[in-house]
Amino acid sequence: MIESLSLLLTQLPLFELYLAAFTAAALTCFVSIRRARRIADRDTRRSLVALLATSGLWAAFHVGYLAGPTASIQYGFYMLGLIVGLATVGPWLYFCSAYTGRALHHNRTYQKIAVAIYLAIVAVKLTNPVHELYFAATVTTDPFSHLMIQHGVIHWLSMGLAYSLAVVGIFMLFELFAQVDYDTRPFVVLVGLTALPVAFDIAGFVYPQLVDLTYSALGVALFAVGVLYIYMDRFETIQLAGRYDDPVVVIGDDLEIRDYNRSAETLFPELGAALGENLKQELPDLAASITSETVIERQQDGETRYYQPKTNPFSASQAKLGQLIIFNDITEQERYRKQLEAQNDRLESFTGMVSHDLRNPLNVAQGNSQIISELFEAANNEDGSYEPLGTETLATVDDASSALTVTLARMERLIDDLLVLAREGQSIEETEPVPLKTVADDGWQMVDQRDATLVVEENPTITADPDRLQQLLENLFRNAIEHGGTDVTIRVGALADDTGVYIEDDGPGVPEEIRDEVFESGVTTNRDGTGFGLAIVSKIATAHGWTIDCTESESGGARFEITVEPTE
Repeated sequence: MIESLSLLLTQLPLFELYLAAFTAAALTCFVSIRRARRIADRDTRRSLVALLATSGLWAAFHVGYLAGPTASIQYGFYMLGLIVGLATVGPWLYFCSAYTGRALHHNRTYQKIAVAIYLAIVAVKLTNPVHELYFAATVTTDPFSHLMIQHGVIHWLSMGLAYSLAVVGIFMLFELFAQVDYDTRPFVVLVGLTALPVAFDIAGFVYPQLVDLTYSALGVALFAVGVLYIYMDRFETIQLAGRYDDPVVVIGDDLEIRDYNRSAETLFPELGAALGENLKQELPDLAASITSETVIERQQDGETRYYQPKTNPFSASQAKLGQLIIFNDITEQERYRKQLEAQNDRLESFTGMVSHDLRNPLNVAQGNSQIISELFEAANNEDGSYEPLGTETLATVDDASSALTVTLARMERLIDDLLVLAREGQSIEETEPVPLKTVADDGWQMVDQRDATLVVEENPTITADPDRLQQLLENLFRNAIEHGGTDVTIRVGALADDTGVYIEDDGPGVPEEIRDEVFESGVTTNRDGTGFGLAIVSKIATAHGWTIDCTESESGGARFEITVEPTE
Protein backbone atom coordinates (compact mmCIF):
# COMPACT_ATOMS: atom_id res chain seq x y z
CA MET A 1 0.00 0.00 0.00
CA ILE A 2 2.75 2.42 0.99
CA GLU A 3 4.75 1.68 -2.18
CA SER A 4 1.68 2.30 -4.38
CA LEU A 5 1.02 5.54 -2.56
CA SER A 6 4.63 6.60 -2.98
CA LEU A 7 4.51 5.85 -6.73
CA LEU A 8 1.33 7.87 -7.09
CA LEU A 9 2.75 10.85 -5.26
CA THR A 10 5.89 10.93 -7.44
CA GLN A 11 3.65 11.57 -10.41
CA LEU A 12 1.87 14.58 -8.86
CA PRO A 13 3.03 18.13 -8.07
CA LEU A 14 3.91 17.28 -4.48
CA PHE A 15 4.35 20.80 -3.15
CA GLU A 16 0.91 21.91 -4.34
CA LEU A 17 -0.59 18.62 -3.11
CA TYR A 18 0.86 19.07 0.36
CA LEU A 19 -0.27 22.70 0.58
CA ALA A 20 -3.77 21.82 -0.61
CA ALA A 21 -4.11 18.88 1.78
CA PHE A 22 -3.02 20.73 4.92
CA THR A 23 -4.84 23.93 3.97
CA ALA A 24 -8.03 21.93 3.44
CA ALA A 25 -7.49 20.13 6.77
CA ALA A 26 -7.01 23.44 8.62
CA LEU A 27 -10.08 25.05 7.05
CA THR A 28 -12.19 21.94 7.65
CA CYS A 29 -11.27 21.84 11.32
CA PHE A 30 -11.91 25.57 11.84
CA VAL A 31 -15.22 25.54 9.97
CA SER A 32 -16.37 22.43 11.83
CA ILE A 33 -15.98 24.14 15.20
CA ARG A 34 -19.25 26.01 14.71
CA ARG A 35 -21.13 22.82 13.99
CA ALA A 36 -19.45 20.97 16.87
CA ARG A 37 -20.85 23.58 19.26
CA ARG A 38 -24.33 22.20 18.59
CA ILE A 39 -23.55 18.90 20.30
CA ALA A 40 -25.83 18.54 23.32
CA ASP A 41 -23.42 16.91 25.78
CA ARG A 42 -21.25 19.63 27.27
CA ASP A 43 -18.04 17.66 27.83
CA THR A 44 -18.25 16.00 24.41
CA ARG A 45 -18.86 19.40 22.81
CA ARG A 46 -16.01 21.16 24.58
CA SER A 47 -13.47 18.41 23.92
CA LEU A 48 -14.35 18.04 20.23
CA VAL A 49 -14.14 21.82 19.74
CA ALA A 50 -10.71 21.82 21.41
CA LEU A 51 -9.61 18.87 19.26
CA LEU A 52 -10.71 20.64 16.09
CA ALA A 53 -9.04 23.91 17.13
CA THR A 54 -5.68 22.32 17.96
CA SER A 55 -5.76 20.08 14.88
CA GLY A 56 -6.63 23.10 12.70
CA LEU A 57 -3.69 25.05 14.12
CA TRP A 58 -1.47 22.02 13.65
CA ALA A 59 -2.41 21.76 9.97
CA ALA A 60 -2.04 25.55 9.54
CA PHE A 61 1.46 25.45 11.03
CA HIS A 62 2.32 22.68 8.55
CA VAL A 63 1.24 25.05 5.77
CA GLY A 64 3.53 27.71 7.22
CA TYR A 65 6.34 25.18 7.52
CA LEU A 66 5.98 24.17 3.87
CA ALA A 67 5.41 27.64 2.41
CA GLY A 68 7.70 29.70 4.65
CA PRO A 69 9.99 31.97 2.58
CA THR A 70 13.08 31.28 4.67
CA ALA A 71 14.53 28.32 6.53
CA SER A 72 14.25 30.10 9.90
CA ILE A 73 10.55 30.79 9.36
CA GLN A 74 9.98 27.19 8.33
CA TYR A 75 11.86 26.10 11.45
CA GLY A 76 9.64 28.27 13.64
CA PHE A 77 6.41 26.98 12.09
CA TYR A 78 7.59 23.40 12.42
CA MET A 79 8.40 23.97 16.10
CA LEU A 80 4.92 25.44 16.67
CA GLY A 81 3.43 22.47 14.88
CA LEU A 82 5.29 20.09 17.19
CA ILE A 83 4.02 21.89 20.28
CA VAL A 84 0.38 22.17 19.15
CA GLY A 85 0.39 18.68 17.60
CA LEU A 86 1.35 17.10 20.92
CA ALA A 87 -1.40 19.14 22.58
CA THR A 88 -4.07 17.40 20.47
CA VAL A 89 -3.63 14.23 22.55
CA GLY A 90 -5.29 15.89 25.54
CA PRO A 91 -8.55 16.92 23.78
CA TRP A 92 -8.66 13.55 22.02
CA LEU A 93 -8.56 11.57 25.28
CA TYR A 94 -10.94 14.06 26.90
CA PHE A 95 -13.34 13.59 23.98
CA CYS A 96 -13.14 9.78 24.06
CA SER A 97 -13.74 9.69 27.82
CA ALA A 98 -16.65 12.13 27.67
CA TYR A 99 -18.29 10.54 24.62
CA THR A 100 -18.17 7.06 26.15
CA GLY A 101 -19.64 8.22 29.44
CA ARG A 102 -16.51 7.84 31.58
CA ALA A 103 -15.26 10.25 34.22
CA LEU A 104 -11.53 9.95 33.52
CA HIS A 105 -11.40 13.44 32.01
CA HIS A 106 -12.53 14.92 35.34
CA ASN A 107 -9.82 13.20 37.37
CA ARG A 108 -7.55 15.94 38.75
CA THR A 109 -4.61 13.58 39.25
CA TYR A 110 -4.67 12.45 35.62
CA GLN A 111 -4.95 16.06 34.47
CA LYS A 112 -1.91 17.14 36.51
CA ILE A 113 0.18 14.21 35.27
CA ALA A 114 -0.79 14.92 31.66
CA VAL A 115 0.09 18.62 31.96
CA ALA A 116 3.44 17.80 33.62
CA ILE A 117 4.41 15.32 30.87
CA TYR A 118 3.31 17.73 28.16
CA LEU A 119 5.34 20.61 29.60
CA ALA A 120 8.40 18.38 29.99
CA ILE A 121 8.25 17.29 26.35
CA VAL A 122 7.63 20.87 25.20
CA ALA A 123 10.68 21.99 27.17
CA VAL A 124 12.81 19.42 25.31
CA LYS A 125 11.40 20.65 21.99
CA LEU A 126 11.99 24.32 22.76
CA THR A 127 15.59 23.65 23.76
CA ASN A 128 16.25 21.60 20.65
CA PRO A 129 18.35 24.35 18.99
CA VAL A 130 20.81 23.84 21.85
CA HIS A 131 21.05 20.05 22.00
CA GLU A 132 19.36 18.90 18.76
CA LEU A 133 18.34 15.67 20.48
CA TYR A 134 14.80 16.01 19.22
CA PHE A 135 15.50 16.71 15.56
CA ALA A 136 18.03 18.18 13.17
CA ALA A 137 17.10 20.42 10.23
CA THR A 138 18.82 20.91 6.88
CA VAL A 139 17.67 22.57 3.67
CA THR A 140 16.95 20.20 0.80
CA THR A 141 15.40 20.32 -2.65
CA ASP A 142 14.16 16.71 -2.70
CA PRO A 143 11.30 16.21 -3.50
CA PHE A 144 10.95 20.01 -3.45
CA SER A 145 12.71 22.85 -1.70
CA HIS A 146 11.97 22.72 2.02
CA LEU A 147 13.56 22.36 5.43
CA MET A 148 14.22 18.65 5.83
CA ILE A 149 13.74 17.32 9.37
CA GLN A 150 15.74 14.39 10.68
CA HIS A 151 14.06 13.16 13.86
CA GLY A 152 16.02 11.89 16.82
CA VAL A 153 15.27 9.18 19.39
CA ILE A 154 13.43 11.53 21.75
CA HIS A 155 11.02 12.45 18.95
CA TRP A 156 10.15 8.81 18.31
CA LEU A 157 9.74 8.14 22.02
CA SER A 158 7.42 11.14 22.23
CA MET A 159 5.49 10.01 19.17
CA GLY A 160 5.23 6.49 20.61
CA LEU A 161 3.73 7.88 23.79
CA ALA A 162 1.31 10.12 21.88
CA TYR A 163 0.11 7.32 19.61
CA SER A 164 -0.20 4.92 22.54
CA LEU A 165 -2.49 7.37 24.31
CA ALA A 166 -4.42 7.89 21.10
CA VAL A 167 -4.95 4.13 20.86
CA VAL A 168 -6.34 4.13 24.42
CA GLY A 169 -8.97 6.58 23.25
CA ILE A 170 -9.75 4.45 20.20
CA PHE A 171 -10.33 1.42 22.43
CA MET A 172 -12.75 3.49 24.52
CA LEU A 173 -14.75 4.24 21.39
CA PHE A 174 -14.69 0.66 20.12
CA GLU A 175 -15.89 -0.58 23.51
CA LEU A 176 -18.85 1.82 23.29
CA PHE A 177 -19.60 0.68 19.73
CA ALA A 178 -19.63 -2.95 20.92
CA GLN A 179 -22.33 -2.15 23.51
CA VAL A 180 -24.93 -1.02 21.00
CA ASP A 181 -26.67 -2.78 18.14
CA TYR A 182 -26.85 0.21 15.84
CA ASP A 183 -24.80 -0.01 12.64
CA THR A 184 -21.51 1.42 13.89
CA ARG A 185 -19.41 0.44 10.89
CA PRO A 186 -19.26 4.00 9.53
CA PHE A 187 -17.87 5.17 12.86
CA VAL A 188 -15.34 2.36 12.95
CA VAL A 189 -14.14 3.61 9.57
CA LEU A 190 -14.06 7.22 10.77
CA VAL A 191 -12.08 6.31 13.88
CA GLY A 192 -9.77 4.29 11.67
CA LEU A 193 -9.11 7.41 9.58
CA THR A 194 -7.58 9.09 12.63
CA ALA A 195 -5.01 6.27 12.73
CA LEU A 196 -4.40 6.12 8.96
CA PRO A 197 -1.90 9.01 8.96
CA VAL A 198 0.45 6.76 10.94
CA ALA A 199 1.09 4.96 7.65
CA PHE A 200 2.05 8.29 6.06
CA ASP A 201 4.32 9.06 9.02
CA ILE A 202 6.17 5.79 8.46
CA ALA A 203 6.23 6.33 4.70
CA GLY A 204 7.69 9.82 5.16
CA PHE A 205 10.47 8.35 7.27
CA VAL A 206 11.20 5.47 4.86
CA TYR A 207 10.72 7.05 1.45
CA PRO A 208 12.58 10.23 0.44
CA GLN A 209 9.82 11.04 -2.06
CA LEU A 210 7.62 12.06 0.90
CA VAL A 211 8.18 14.81 3.43
CA ASP A 212 9.01 13.46 6.88
CA LEU A 213 6.40 15.18 9.03
CA THR A 214 3.31 14.25 11.08
CA TYR A 215 0.11 13.74 9.08
CA SER A 216 -2.37 13.21 11.96
CA ALA A 217 -4.10 16.56 11.40
CA LEU A 218 -5.44 15.15 8.12
CA GLY A 219 -7.04 12.20 9.97
CA VAL A 220 -8.75 14.48 12.48
CA ALA A 221 -10.15 16.60 9.64
CA LEU A 222 -11.63 13.52 7.96
CA PHE A 223 -13.07 12.39 11.29
CA ALA A 224 -14.68 15.80 11.82
CA VAL A 225 -16.27 15.76 8.37
CA GLY A 226 -17.70 12.30 8.88
CA VAL A 227 -19.05 12.95 12.37
CA LEU A 228 -20.32 16.47 12.02
CA TYR A 229 -21.62 16.53 8.47
CA ILE A 230 -22.63 12.98 7.61
CA TYR A 231 -23.44 10.99 10.73
CA MET A 232 -24.32 13.64 13.31
CA ASP A 233 -27.61 12.05 14.39
CA ARG A 234 -26.07 8.57 14.58
CA PHE A 235 -23.15 10.03 16.48
CA GLU A 236 -25.43 11.20 19.32
CA THR A 237 -27.68 8.15 19.11
CA ILE A 238 -24.79 5.77 19.73
CA GLN A 239 -23.55 7.91 22.59
CA LEU A 240 -26.99 7.93 24.20
CA ALA A 241 -27.54 4.18 23.92
CA GLY A 242 -24.04 3.01 24.76
CA ARG A 243 -23.06 5.10 27.75
CA TYR A 244 -25.72 3.73 30.12
CA ASP A 245 -25.39 0.58 32.21
CA ASP A 246 -29.17 0.43 32.55
CA PRO A 247 -31.18 -0.97 29.61
CA VAL A 248 -31.70 1.75 26.98
CA VAL A 249 -33.84 1.84 23.84
CA VAL A 250 -33.65 4.73 21.38
CA ILE A 251 -36.74 5.39 19.25
CA GLY A 252 -37.44 8.03 16.64
CA ASP A 253 -40.33 10.46 16.54
CA ASP A 254 -42.18 7.93 14.39
CA LEU A 255 -41.60 5.23 17.08
CA GLU A 256 -39.00 3.50 14.91
CA ILE A 257 -36.61 1.43 17.04
CA ARG A 258 -33.30 3.07 16.17
CA ASP A 259 -30.95 1.54 18.69
CA TYR A 260 -30.63 -0.32 21.99
CA ASN A 261 -27.76 -1.44 24.17
CA ARG A 262 -26.83 -4.95 25.29
CA SER A 263 -28.64 -4.60 28.61
CA ALA A 264 -31.87 -3.79 26.79
CA GLU A 265 -31.48 -6.79 24.48
CA THR A 266 -30.96 -9.04 27.51
CA LEU A 267 -34.10 -7.61 29.12
CA PHE A 268 -36.16 -7.71 25.90
CA PRO A 269 -34.74 -10.42 23.58
CA GLU A 270 -37.46 -9.66 21.02
CA LEU A 271 -35.65 -6.39 20.19
CA GLY A 272 -33.17 -8.42 18.14
CA ALA A 273 -35.64 -8.81 15.29
CA ALA A 274 -37.28 -5.41 15.68
CA LEU A 275 -34.45 -2.94 14.93
CA GLY A 276 -35.73 -0.39 12.42
CA GLU A 277 -39.34 -1.45 12.99
CA ASN A 278 -42.21 0.39 14.70
CA LEU A 279 -42.15 -0.15 18.46
CA LYS A 280 -45.94 -0.10 18.83
CA GLN A 281 -46.41 -2.69 16.12
CA GLU A 282 -43.58 -5.05 17.05
CA LEU A 283 -43.70 -4.77 20.87
CA PRO A 284 -47.14 -3.39 21.79
CA ASP A 285 -46.91 -4.39 25.47
CA LEU A 286 -43.57 -2.62 25.86
CA ALA A 287 -44.88 0.46 24.03
CA ALA A 288 -47.92 0.59 26.34
CA SER A 289 -45.80 0.35 29.49
CA ILE A 290 -43.50 3.10 28.20
CA THR A 291 -46.43 5.40 27.47
CA SER A 292 -47.88 4.97 30.94
CA GLU A 293 -44.47 4.60 32.62
CA THR A 294 -45.77 1.60 34.55
CA VAL A 295 -43.41 -0.78 36.30
CA ILE A 296 -42.23 -3.64 34.07
CA GLU A 297 -41.80 -7.07 35.63
CA ARG A 298 -39.29 -9.44 34.01
CA GLN A 299 -37.75 -12.80 34.91
CA GLN A 300 -33.95 -12.76 34.92
CA ASP A 301 -31.57 -15.44 36.18
CA GLY A 302 -34.37 -17.20 38.03
CA GLU A 303 -35.64 -14.13 39.89
CA THR A 304 -38.22 -11.45 39.32
CA ARG A 305 -36.83 -7.99 38.66
CA TYR A 306 -38.68 -4.71 38.23
CA TYR A 307 -37.89 -1.80 35.88
CA GLN A 308 -39.33 1.71 35.69
CA PRO A 309 -39.22 3.20 32.16
CA LYS A 310 -38.31 6.88 31.86
CA THR A 311 -38.65 8.68 28.53
CA ASN A 312 -36.44 11.62 27.62
CA PRO A 313 -36.50 13.47 24.28
CA PHE A 314 -33.17 14.13 22.57
CA SER A 315 -32.05 16.21 19.63
CA ALA A 316 -29.03 16.99 17.50
CA SER A 317 -28.23 20.04 15.41
CA GLN A 318 -31.29 21.78 16.88
CA ALA A 319 -33.56 19.09 15.40
CA LYS A 320 -35.62 16.75 17.53
CA LEU A 321 -34.61 13.17 16.77
CA GLY A 322 -36.73 11.04 19.06
CA GLN A 323 -36.80 9.64 22.55
CA LEU A 324 -34.36 7.90 24.83
CA ILE A 325 -36.02 5.27 27.01
CA ILE A 326 -34.06 4.28 30.10
CA PHE A 327 -35.26 1.31 32.16
CA ASN A 328 -34.18 1.98 35.74
CA ASP A 329 -33.79 -1.13 37.88
CA ILE A 330 -36.07 -0.55 40.89
CA THR A 331 -36.12 -4.16 42.07
CA GLU A 332 -35.08 -3.38 45.63
CA GLN A 333 -37.58 -0.51 45.97
CA GLU A 334 -40.39 -2.61 44.50
CA ARG A 335 -39.63 -5.54 46.75
CA TYR A 336 -39.65 -3.23 49.75
CA ARG A 337 -42.96 -1.74 48.62
CA LYS A 338 -44.50 -5.18 48.25
CA GLN A 339 -43.15 -6.15 51.64
CA LEU A 340 -44.78 -3.08 53.20
CA GLU A 341 -48.05 -3.91 51.47
CA ALA A 342 -47.87 -7.46 52.80
CA GLN A 343 -47.17 -6.16 56.30
CA ASN A 344 -50.12 -3.79 56.07
CA ASP A 345 -52.33 -6.63 54.90
CA ARG A 346 -51.18 -8.79 57.80
CA LEU A 347 -51.78 -5.94 60.22
CA GLU A 348 -55.29 -5.41 58.86
CA SER A 349 -55.96 -9.15 59.02
CA PHE A 350 -54.50 -9.31 62.54
CA THR A 351 -56.70 -6.43 63.67
CA GLY A 352 -59.78 -8.10 62.23
CA MET A 353 -58.97 -11.41 63.90
CA VAL A 354 -58.37 -9.74 67.26
CA SER A 355 -61.68 -7.92 66.97
CA HIS A 356 -63.62 -10.99 65.83
CA ASP A 357 -62.07 -13.89 67.73
CA LEU A 358 -61.63 -12.19 71.10
CA ARG A 359 -65.04 -10.54 71.20
CA ASN A 360 -67.04 -13.70 72.03
CA PRO A 361 -64.83 -15.00 74.85
CA LEU A 362 -64.57 -11.46 76.20
CA ASN A 363 -68.38 -11.19 76.27
CA VAL A 364 -68.56 -14.55 78.06
CA ALA A 365 -65.99 -13.43 80.59
CA GLN A 366 -67.84 -10.19 81.17
CA GLY A 367 -71.13 -12.09 81.63
CA ASN A 368 -69.67 -14.47 84.19
CA SER A 369 -67.98 -11.63 85.99
CA GLN A 370 -71.30 -9.77 86.08
CA ILE A 371 -73.07 -12.83 87.58
CA ILE A 372 -70.51 -13.09 90.35
CA SER A 373 -70.70 -9.36 91.04
CA GLU A 374 -74.51 -9.40 91.22
CA LEU A 375 -74.58 -12.39 93.57
CA PHE A 376 -72.19 -10.78 96.00
CA GLU A 377 -74.03 -7.47 95.73
CA ALA A 378 -77.31 -9.20 96.63
CA ALA A 379 -75.70 -10.63 99.77
CA ASN A 380 -74.49 -7.21 100.90
CA ASN A 381 -76.55 -5.69 103.75
CA GLU A 382 -77.07 -1.96 104.25
CA ASP A 383 -74.88 -2.00 107.38
CA GLY A 384 -72.01 -3.45 105.39
CA SER A 385 -72.39 -7.01 106.60
CA TYR A 386 -72.91 -10.00 104.27
CA GLU A 387 -75.62 -12.61 104.31
CA PRO A 388 -74.25 -16.12 104.21
CA LEU A 389 -74.44 -17.50 100.68
CA GLY A 390 -76.60 -20.50 100.22
CA THR A 391 -75.51 -23.75 98.66
CA GLU A 392 -77.27 -22.99 95.40
CA THR A 393 -75.74 -19.51 95.21
CA LEU A 394 -72.28 -20.85 95.95
CA ALA A 395 -72.67 -23.40 93.21
CA THR A 396 -73.65 -20.66 90.79
CA VAL A 397 -70.62 -18.59 91.82
CA ASP A 398 -68.37 -21.63 91.43
CA ASP A 399 -69.74 -22.36 87.94
CA ALA A 400 -69.33 -18.74 86.91
CA SER A 401 -65.78 -18.61 88.28
CA SER A 402 -64.85 -21.83 86.51
CA ALA A 403 -66.33 -20.56 83.25
CA LEU A 404 -64.47 -17.30 83.71
CA THR A 405 -61.18 -19.14 84.26
CA VAL A 406 -61.72 -21.28 81.15
CA THR A 407 -62.66 -18.24 79.09
CA LEU A 408 -59.63 -16.26 80.20
CA ALA A 409 -57.38 -19.24 79.43
CA ARG A 410 -58.91 -19.45 75.94
CA MET A 411 -58.34 -15.73 75.46
CA GLU A 412 -54.71 -16.20 76.48
CA ARG A 413 -54.29 -19.00 73.88
CA LEU A 414 -55.95 -16.85 71.26
CA ILE A 415 -53.64 -13.93 71.99
CA ASP A 416 -50.57 -16.19 71.92
CA ASP A 417 -51.62 -17.76 68.60
CA LEU A 418 -52.46 -14.38 67.10
CA LEU A 419 -49.02 -13.04 68.01
CA VAL A 420 -47.34 -16.12 66.52
CA LEU A 421 -49.50 -15.79 63.41
CA ALA A 422 -48.46 -12.15 62.98
CA ARG A 423 -44.78 -13.02 63.42
CA GLU A 424 -44.71 -16.07 61.18
CA GLY A 425 -46.25 -14.14 58.30
CA GLN A 426 -43.13 -11.99 58.03
CA SER A 427 -40.66 -12.62 55.20
CA ILE A 428 -37.70 -14.97 55.64
CA GLU A 429 -34.40 -13.09 55.80
CA GLU A 430 -31.84 -15.90 56.16
CA THR A 431 -31.97 -19.64 55.52
CA GLU A 432 -29.60 -22.55 55.95
CA PRO A 433 -29.54 -26.30 55.20
CA VAL A 434 -31.51 -28.11 57.92
CA PRO A 435 -31.77 -31.94 58.35
CA LEU A 436 -35.46 -32.81 58.66
CA LYS A 437 -34.94 -35.39 61.42
CA THR A 438 -33.02 -32.95 63.61
CA VAL A 439 -35.62 -30.20 63.48
CA ALA A 440 -38.49 -32.72 63.78
CA ASP A 441 -37.00 -34.24 66.93
CA ASP A 442 -36.45 -30.78 68.41
CA GLY A 443 -40.04 -29.80 67.65
CA TRP A 444 -41.37 -33.05 69.09
CA GLN A 445 -39.78 -32.26 72.44
CA MET A 446 -41.72 -28.97 72.61
CA VAL A 447 -45.24 -30.47 72.39
CA ASP A 448 -47.39 -32.39 74.89
CA GLN A 449 -46.82 -35.83 73.38
CA ARG A 450 -49.20 -37.78 75.63
CA ASP A 451 -49.10 -41.33 74.19
CA ALA A 452 -48.44 -40.24 70.61
CA THR A 453 -45.55 -41.63 68.52
CA LEU A 454 -43.30 -39.79 66.03
CA VAL A 455 -41.65 -41.74 63.20
CA VAL A 456 -39.17 -39.95 60.89
CA GLU A 457 -38.96 -42.21 57.82
CA GLU A 458 -36.56 -40.17 55.65
CA ASN A 459 -34.12 -37.39 56.48
CA PRO A 460 -33.81 -34.94 53.55
CA THR A 461 -31.97 -31.66 54.03
CA ILE A 462 -34.16 -28.59 53.62
CA THR A 463 -33.04 -25.01 53.07
CA ALA A 464 -35.08 -23.08 55.64
CA ASP A 465 -35.16 -20.85 58.69
CA PRO A 466 -34.61 -23.54 61.39
CA ASP A 467 -36.71 -21.86 64.10
CA ARG A 468 -39.68 -21.23 61.87
CA LEU A 469 -39.52 -24.69 60.30
CA GLN A 470 -39.58 -26.12 63.83
CA GLN A 471 -42.62 -23.94 64.64
CA LEU A 472 -44.35 -25.33 61.54
CA LEU A 473 -43.71 -28.94 62.59
CA GLU A 474 -44.74 -28.27 66.21
CA ASN A 475 -48.11 -26.94 65.06
CA LEU A 476 -48.68 -29.93 62.79
CA PHE A 477 -47.76 -32.30 65.64
CA ARG A 478 -50.17 -30.56 68.02
CA ASN A 479 -52.87 -30.58 65.36
CA ALA A 480 -52.43 -34.36 64.89
CA ILE A 481 -52.60 -35.03 68.66
CA GLU A 482 -55.61 -32.74 69.21
CA HIS A 483 -57.62 -34.22 66.33
CA GLY A 484 -56.16 -37.73 65.98
CA GLY A 485 -56.18 -38.83 69.58
CA THR A 486 -53.64 -39.12 72.37
CA ASP A 487 -52.14 -42.35 70.93
CA VAL A 488 -51.88 -41.17 67.35
CA THR A 489 -48.83 -42.14 65.25
CA ILE A 490 -47.27 -39.29 63.25
CA ARG A 491 -44.98 -39.99 60.31
CA VAL A 492 -42.56 -37.53 58.68
CA GLY A 493 -40.62 -38.11 55.47
CA ALA A 494 -39.77 -37.04 51.92
CA LEU A 495 -42.25 -36.94 49.06
CA ALA A 496 -41.82 -39.64 46.44
CA ASP A 497 -40.51 -37.19 43.80
CA ASP A 498 -38.06 -35.57 46.23
CA THR A 499 -39.66 -32.15 45.85
CA GLY A 500 -40.74 -31.77 49.46
CA VAL A 501 -41.80 -33.42 52.70
CA TYR A 502 -44.96 -34.81 54.24
CA ILE A 503 -46.40 -35.01 57.76
CA GLU A 504 -49.23 -37.51 58.22
CA ASP A 505 -51.07 -39.33 60.99
CA ASP A 506 -53.38 -42.34 61.42
CA GLY A 507 -56.21 -40.34 63.00
CA PRO A 508 -59.69 -39.73 61.59
CA GLY A 509 -58.37 -37.28 58.98
CA VAL A 510 -59.77 -34.01 57.68
CA PRO A 511 -63.20 -34.05 55.99
CA GLU A 512 -62.72 -33.57 52.26
CA GLU A 513 -65.18 -30.68 52.08
CA ILE A 514 -63.09 -28.49 54.39
CA ARG A 515 -59.56 -29.42 53.28
CA ASP A 516 -59.30 -26.21 51.27
CA GLU A 517 -60.40 -24.15 54.29
CA VAL A 518 -58.28 -25.61 57.11
CA PHE A 519 -55.46 -23.10 56.54
CA GLU A 520 -57.76 -20.13 57.08
CA SER A 521 -57.68 -18.33 60.42
CA GLY A 522 -60.32 -19.49 62.90
CA VAL A 523 -61.23 -22.73 61.08
CA THR A 524 -61.25 -25.72 63.46
CA THR A 525 -63.26 -28.87 64.18
CA ASN A 526 -62.17 -28.86 67.82
CA ARG A 527 -64.47 -26.81 70.05
CA ASP A 528 -61.53 -26.03 72.35
CA GLY A 529 -59.18 -25.10 69.50
CA THR A 530 -58.37 -21.55 68.40
CA GLY A 531 -58.32 -22.30 64.67
CA PHE A 532 -54.94 -20.62 64.19
CA GLY A 533 -52.57 -23.61 64.29
CA LEU A 534 -52.80 -24.49 60.59
CA ALA A 535 -53.05 -20.83 59.62
CA ILE A 536 -49.64 -20.37 61.25
CA VAL A 537 -48.33 -23.40 59.32
CA SER A 538 -49.56 -21.86 56.06
CA LYS A 539 -47.96 -18.49 56.87
CA ILE A 540 -44.58 -20.11 57.57
CA ALA A 541 -44.71 -22.13 54.35
CA THR A 542 -45.67 -19.08 52.29
CA ALA A 543 -42.90 -16.98 53.86
CA HIS A 544 -40.40 -19.64 52.67
CA GLY A 545 -41.92 -19.69 49.19
CA TRP A 546 -43.30 -23.20 49.71
CA THR A 547 -46.74 -24.62 48.97
CA ILE A 548 -48.72 -26.81 51.39
CA ASP A 549 -51.69 -29.06 50.66
CA CYS A 550 -54.01 -31.04 52.91
CA THR A 551 -54.89 -34.56 51.73
CA GLU A 552 -55.44 -38.05 53.13
CA SER A 553 -52.90 -40.61 54.36
CA GLU A 554 -53.05 -44.30 53.42
CA SER A 555 -54.62 -45.06 56.81
CA GLY A 556 -57.30 -42.43 56.28
CA GLY A 557 -55.70 -39.86 58.56
CA ALA A 558 -54.62 -36.32 57.80
CA ARG A 559 -51.64 -35.79 55.47
CA PHE A 560 -49.95 -32.48 54.79
CA GLU A 561 -47.61 -32.24 51.80
CA ILE A 562 -45.13 -29.35 51.62
CA THR A 563 -43.29 -28.69 48.36
CA VAL A 564 -39.87 -27.33 49.35
CA GLU A 565 -37.35 -28.95 46.93
CA PRO A 566 -34.80 -30.37 49.42
CA THR A 567 -31.14 -29.65 48.70
CA GLU A 568 -30.13 -33.31 48.83
